Amino acid sequence: MKKVKLVIQTELKINGIVGFMQKKVTPFGTGAKVDCPKEYLGKTVYLVITNE
Repeated sequence: MKKVKLVIQTELKINGIVGFMQKKVTPFGTGAKVDCPKEYLGKTVYLVITNE
């Protein structure tokens, strides 16, 4: 599995947002997953990580 580089920032501005979801990251094998509705298959998504 390839490792994705994490970009560390304190502010993020994105135009054209359709909506957002708040989900909990859950274990999946030796990695992790976030559930997402089927309607977003094939779309570009951004995972924003917070300290909460």
